[in-house]
Amino acid sequence: MVNSHSVTASVSDSQELMPLSEVHSSEVYVCVHGHFYQPPRENPSLEAVERQPGAAPFHDWNERILRESYRPNAFARILDHYGQILKIINNYEFISFNIGPTLMSWLARHDIETYRRILEADRLSCDRNNGHGNAIAQVYNHIILPLANERDKLTQVRWGIADFRKRFGRDPEGMWLAETAIDADTLRVLIQEGIKFTIVAPSQVQRCRTMAVGNHGAGEWHEVGGGQIDPTRPYRCFVPGLPAGNNYIDIFVYDGPISGDMGFSDILQSSQSFADRIGQAIRGDRKEAQLISVATDGETFGHHRGGAERALAYALQHEFIDRGWNVISYARYLSLFPPTWELELKPVTAWSCAHGVERWQSDCGCGGGGEWHQQWRAPLRRALDWLRDELSEIYEITGEELFKDAWIARDHYIDVICDRTPLTIDRFFTQHQHHELTQIERTDALCLLEMQRHAMLMYTSCGWFFEEISRPEGTQILRYAARAIELAEEICGESLEADFLDKLALAPSNVPQFKDGAGVYRAKVQPTRISVEQVVAHYAMSSLFHTYHREQRLYCHTIIHQDYQKQTMGALTLALGQVNIVSEITQAKSNYTFAVCHLGGQEFVCGIRPFKNRIAYVRSKETVLRTFAQGNMVQTIAAIQTQFGEYTFNLQQLFSEERQHIMQLLSQTTLDQLNQLYTQIYRENYGVLMAFHRENMAVPQELQVAAEITLSHRALGVLRRLEQDLSDVDEHILAISTGYLGELEGIAIEANHLHCHLTLPAAAPLLEGLILQTLRQTLQREPDAVAQSCATGVNPLVVQGIKRLINLGINLGLKLNLERSQEVYYHYTQHCPSISSLAQALGIKE
Repeated sequence: MVNSHSVTASVSDSQELMPLSEVHSSEVYVCVHGHFYQPPRENPSLEAVERQPGAAPFHDWNERILRESYRPNAFARILDHYGQILKIINNYEFISFNIGPTLMSWLARHDIETYRRILEADRLSCDRNNGHGNAIAQVYNHIILPLANERDKLTQVRWGIADFRKRFGRDPEGMWLAETAIDADTLRVLIQEGIKFTIVAPSQVQRCRTMAVGNHGAGEWHEVGGGQIDPTRPYRCFVPGLPAGNNYIDIFVYDGPISGDMGFSDILQSSQSFADRIGQAIRGDRKEAQLISVATDGETFGHHRGGAERALAYALQHEFIDRGWNVISYARYLSLFPPTWELELKPVTAWSCAHGVERWQSDCGCGGGGEWHQQWRAPLRRALDWLRDELSEIYEITGEELFKDAWIARDHYIDVICDRTPLTIDRFFTQHQHHELTQIERTDALCLLEMQRHAMLMYTSCGWFFEEISRPEGTQILRYAARAIELAEEICGESLEADFLDKLALAPSNVPQFKDGAGVYRAKVQPTRISVEQVVAHYAMSSLFHTYHREQRLYCHTIIHQDYQKQTMGALTLALGQVNIVSEITQAKSNYTFAVCHLGGQEFVCGIRPFKNRIAYVRSKETVLRTFAQGNMVQTIAAIQTQFGEYTFNLQQLFSEERQHIMQLLSQTTLDQLNQLYTQIYRENYGVLMAFHRENMAVPQELQVAAEITLSHRALGVLRRLEQDLSDVDEHILAISTGYLGELEGIAIEANHLHCHLTLPAAAPLLEGLILQTLRQTLQREPDAVAQSCATGVNPLVVQGIKRLINLGINLGLKLNLERSQEVYYHYTQHCPSISSLAQALGIKE
């Protein structure tokens, strides 16, 4: 386990990070930079991340890394020798960081607390660093800019800046480039867009020298192409072709050896070893200020290196300060110590490729190393470049009829991407429309812009990073290409897919079953595309098991039912309806009618047909209802296919997660029957079971299984009733103390006596949620309510109820995750006295 280092003093005895009010030219400054980024993983048709089995037990990799890194860094624990929490800090407040815009968008939707902590961290760092915050921007979706055309370079930088400004409420001073990939054209764009600095690896610098000052000319050039550059100072990089005074950008060079050790050695096992390693880079003369700057993937802190966020937290709060070092942001350091040296970069480079940027366009060997080749990289890029150019032509020709300036409109489309509310969309069109657009023209315009968005998403760098085109990263960028092709066809009626596949066929796969990129596309991309008809079929089939609102959001669509009727006859269930479906992305609207029948088991028949008129729909509906009333399954299926069967679907064509959920519901009857059988066996043989245990004899497996299934089923039943009755905090405690809690404790005792291992998949989240909800409503997080809570004290019965819940989880063999409850309680103790018994139960030191 990673140590946060031994803590012998209380938190109140530790030094605090203070504002940098005094500048000492001989001091040591430390800047730790985290590059937090995940490739976008959404299904382009749904704008949602689907379940990824490899991320189990979490839903997907974003969620897993959120739990292992992004959130733990927002609520980083400093522990004592016994593992109790001394302090919870926000690491983002004390490190330099960039977070990819697509990742920030996902965080805002899935964990608003972590998202807000990140924004708050930047505000607080601005306060401490004289207005210079820790956060820097990133090019929008991690494109390798030296390989992008001029338009995409501009849009990627402008989108990155606009997204940053919207979220952090200020202009970014620095920008992180994907893979730190850089060339002169990229630098010109950064300078023109107002970026003051960026960060590179030592290997990307060719030479450096002192700058001319006053009457003193510039020094002689020092060749440092082998990584020998001094990374303890900032540098200025002058770029030809720009007007004097606006022809440079400042460059920070991170310490390569230390940064490499952070990712590939064990220096993050403790805060002391981390600080010791940084200390090795400090020069002994100490005649001028030194910046020890390190950079690594932010996911190193917690995901790649379990618990490293705690080592980082203690280093930031104690180790660095105790050694007399100042924790600082890049922008603040630049304001204190402007560059006195300049550098020249190598022509085209990146931090993760020894061959320039060949990793993203050729078989250079980077990212491989095994038996597999990467000969697919060059044909893949050529195919995407061809597609980009074809899409650009469609965009320009069609866009000039809809926009004042199509490319300026694309640059400003980031405002809509960040906020798809009607007000923002109206404001966008007011500014950019060629004339007053009709609703159909608006949809066409949004389709064009979405086509362009996906045409840039398909260049996300991860698609080339690894050894094989059929990996999830390569497949994902092909999904974006497919979506762009689909949108282009909707706009102009011409499909680019066949020609694109011909070009992908030149990209050889290492996997025989795929053969080439075209095989990957057909096997892994085309089946994942979701049509509007599939969305309606999903709604229709799932409506047999869910009660939908009249207006229902389904992924990136809103479905409004104009008519809906459901009937049951024996084992058959029939539903018919008419719905309007609206895309939240393009505002495309369409109307459909449907008929779906559950035939029993996992057999469904579903027919979808575009809505023609009310009379035709009513006639079709009545025909199916009459046939269904006769109880003839075959004729009912025929009627559905005849009256509604322009598009037909079955259960296998539902979205995977809903399909799996329905399959679980369909199997519940069988499971209930089995549970009744096991319960009968358990009751009839309880005395026999107890006798075996009294004699210390091995219990027959059949009887032990019956006991475990019966007790698990009984506990789950109690938990389900408890979940249904939760409404008010006082009622929670009363219900638990007088009924549910006692019943569950009895089951736990019985299971313990019989050495039963209970299987309770939903129990831990339910108990965790109840503990958290009770704490939140009891401790009252709002400042006025906190003061009132401090004055009146916390009801001892509430504290007792929370402790009983925690103990129940232990007795049921559950591994409760109390992190969120700890965070709520810790926040409370910053204003009010600690509650000793509750603190102990939550693992927090008073």
